Amino acid sequence: MSSTCNICGGAGLVRVVGQDGRWVSRDCQCQEQEREERRLAAAHIPERYRHCTLDSFDSSYRGADPTLGTALMTARRFADSYPVETAGRGILFVGSIGVGKTHLATGILHRLSRERGVRGLFCDYRELLKNIQHSYNPQVATTEMEVLRPVYSAEVLILDDLGAQKPNEWSWDIVALILNTRYNEKLSTIITTNYPDLPAGSGELSDAQRAAREPTLGDRIGDRMRSRLAEMCVRVPMTGSDFRQTVKRARFGD
Repeated sequence: MSSTCNICGGAGLVRVVGQDGRWVSRDCQCQEQEREERRLAAAHIPERYRHCTLDSFDSSYRGADPTLGTALMTARRFADSYPVETAGRGILFVGSIGVGKTHLATGILHRLSRERGVRGLFCDYRELLKNIQHSYNPQVATTEMEVLRPVYSAEVLILDDLGAQKPNEWSWDIVALILNTRYNEKLSTIITTNYPDLPAGSGELSDAQRAAREPTLGDRIGDRMRSRLAEMCVRVPMTGSDFRQTVKRARFGD
């Protein structure tokens, strides 16, 4: 416990008058702040996104697409109504690179952690698959189930950049395990993807057409799991140019 708290002096408790007029002990505000910090640390939100909140999401900059404002309202509504009205459903943020999908996803988790005490988890899709593959190494003590257990059980899971890994039967099986487990347990999953939420179509195309055609979410995770997402998540499209290229380009001194 921090010894710098001006309210409890580091004791962690304060004396207050209860509803019956008696003096009782309550946790100091600093206790909840520390618990919040521990929940956010356990969520493994990347450093780049730890500052991202719903209040800091800018949907009104010059030239911003109207879908960004709609996406922000949907994110706020989800956070405000969780968990009673969400009933295990989540959100699928769909849009091109740099429109703010991950910002909104982590912003939801920030609010739920602060206001509802939710224990969530941030998973980068590619990193998750690499960690699972690494667990197959006989020299590594971690097992596949140890990697997947927190993903299965997190109250709210952020699965970032779904479909980014080149698809194969193994990756499809992993996606199916995660989504089906969380669907059956009625746990909310917030997903971001850069791929259009459309079915796979490679079977109807020539090799040249497949090479020229933009891959879809169905191509990347399979149509069966794309159909599962339609049951699990509210689809939120986000359109616009890359915010990092147009508004927040890197420069020294920031």
